[in-house]
Amino acid sequence: MSLPFFHLAPDLTVSKLCFGTMTFGEQNTLSQSFRLLDEGFFVAGINFLDTAEMYPVPQHRTTQGRSEEYISRWMRARKVPRDRIILATKVTGPSGQMVWIRGGPKSLDACNISEAIDNSLLRLCTDYIDLYQIHWPDRYVPMFGETEYDPTRHYTSVDIEEQLDALGKAIDAGKIRYVGLSNETPYGVMKFLQLAGNFGLSSKIIAVQNSYNLLCRNFDSGLAECCHHERISLLAYSPMAMGILSGKYLSPDSGPPDARMNLFKGKYSEGESRYKLSSSTVRAAVGEYVRIAVKYGVSPASLAIAFVLRHPLVASAVFGATKVWQIKEVLEATKIDLSADIIAEINEVHARYPNPCP
Repeated sequence: MSLPFFHLAPDLTVSKLCFGTMTFGEQNTLSQSFRLLDEGFFVAGINFLDTAEMYPVPQHRTTQGRSEEYISRWMRARKVPRDRIILATKVTGPSGQMVWIRGGPKSLDACNISEAIDNSLLRLCTDYIDLYQIHWPDRYVPMFGETEYDPTRHYTSVDIEEQLDALGKAIDAGKIRYVGLSNETPYGVMKFLQLAGNFGLSSKIIAVQNSYNLLCRNFDSGLAECCHHERISLLAYSPMAMGILSGKYLSPDSGPPDARMNLFKGKYSEGESRYKLSSSTVRAAVGEYVRIAVKYGVSPASLAIAFVLRHPLVASAVFGATKVWQIKEVLEATKIDLSADIIAEINEVHARYPNPCP
């Protein structure tokens, strides 16, 4: 069975598996990254690569931008034609911490967006970016483990019109082809779409990249309806919930020492705030999903990915891998047809442990 593909736009066809590269340059060396990309592209047939200007993570001044650079170095070394790869990257949202990125951008204004695009083009050694995404909104929204909106935390932010104007000019200049949002809410998606027509971008905003997995199905609560009616596709990141759904962290030794949540314990606040391994609810839910996988003779990782891929609004599952065998395991998910019985058992677990990693 060959890898399935999805028409993200009339002239933009992507593999249903998207290789997320946020480990390149930190957890993975250059040579390791090359080996992973070789396996993903030449063997598995993945044509869709996702990165960001702030990667790798955990973020650091000395490594920022390496993930984009490693991709470009691989493409040049392997002589991969540019039109064979769909490149997606992201502009960093407001951050008072990452001061090494344009002084720690206080806002996502036109100047920051334009500079970020130009810098990513240089690191990627390309004339254009296929999908350019706003990594997180330039306004207060609950995210990375937060679930409730607090009106008192609202702050004055850059108008969406200014962001759309900058993105529209980049499209007109041939620097980017399409626009995507990330870590967005139903309000944010609809507001961007409402205003997009004023800048000739009605057909250019095509995707939202939000977390979606067995432990986080918040997308289905409100955003799914928006995406369905507005024809916006979901790029589901963290389909393995930072590797938790493999079940490896449930072992008596808490999993391999080089597993991300062990290797960077205490250094990756965004991940640890959402994926709380100390939570009895999280561990119980994962244990149940692992049990279902074992019962039906599939790996927990394949079950997790297959669940995401079956969603009718998912264009691609954005997964990460630090070892070649992990890519092979993820690829197996495309061959799995989840039966009604499996889905019923999954939904029963979800009803008992709803969204423990929002």
